[in-house]
Amino acid sequence: MKPERFARPVFQHSASAGYFARMETKSSQLRFSTRGDGDAIDVTAAVQGFVDASGVVEGQAMAFVRGSTAAITTMEYEPGGVHDLEAMLERLIPSQGDYEHNRLNHDSNSHAHQRASLIGPSLSVPVIDSRLALGTWQQIVLLDFDDRPRERTVVIQVFS
Repeated sequence: MKPERFARPVFQHSASAGYFARMETKSSQLRFSTRGDGDAIDVTAAVQGFVDASGVVEGQAMAFVRGSTAAITTMEYEPGGVHDLEAMLERLIPSQGDYEHNRLNHDSNSHAHQRASLIGPSLSVPVIDSRLALGTWQQIVLLDFDDRPRERTVVIQVFS
């Protein structure tokens, strides 16, 4: 059985008509107060809410967090999964490591910058039949690695 294809060109050119079809983009910003220190917030419902409000049936949803000490990912958002992610990142990038950034800048959050750069600031999720095409146990999660509470902005764009 062949998988279904939902491909649609971003720009469609018609030589006879001489026009380009434009891709439609809708944007919003979501704000979250975090506790820092690896705080994980499930933002799936907020992103799906914007997809619903956008009226997009088929397309892509993109989430991007501003700041160099936060990240966006997908995961099974439940206490064990969050704990395991925190433990893995502590093994890979210890919060009390010997970091040049901290020494040069009289700072204490180099681990937060490194963790955020490893996971990344954005992701995209297909939108099919007006729903985020996530797996059953897959949520969109904002991760704040800074060593203090922060106000975070997540930019959401929906393309169709």
